[in-house]
Amino acid sequence: MILSLFRKKTAPEPVYAVYNSIVAQSRRPVFYAQWGVPDSVTGRFDMISLHLALLFRRLRKGPDGSREFSQAVFDLFFKDMDRSLREMGVSDLGVPKKIQKMGNIFFGLLAAMNEALDRNDADALANVLARNIFDGQDTPELRALTDYVIARDADLAAQPLEAITAGSVRFEAAA
Repeated sequence: MILSLFRKKTAPEPVYAVYNSIVAQSRRPVFYAQWGVPDSVTGRFDMISLHLALLFRRLRKGPDGSREFSQAVFDLFFKDMDRSLREMGVSDLGVPKKIQKMGNIFFGLLAAMNEALDRNDADALANVLARNIFDGQDTPELRALTDYVIARDADLAAQPLEAITAGSVRFEAAA
């Protein structure tokens, strides 16, 4: 029994499957090559955060099981961010500060996206994306990403919660 305290907790397979789908979608070249998302550590974090926020929107009104699933995906995300920071050479003392900052950025994005999407306000969503991803600039690429987010939100809303929590989430291909 005492040994169970020292075992690393691993996420269930469906959590890994959904998180891997988010990461794969976030790495699609269209975001960086055509839509102007910075192809940097920050830009990639932003795209993972954006897709995670879309997933959490879908799961937020589900039963308790979907909330637990959401928490497990969130935990895996920050475990992955912790690992990535350490691989980039961030010190043991610096990692918690960076993780906290990343968490604040993520929760700010999630709250602002929820507010804009709940109101069906494409301009407000564009402002959120401009502020979080494009350094405040309104560009044609920003509008393409805004349309993409609105479409993916609708696509996710149509996917059964049971399928998502079983590990199957689909993000339709970006243009």
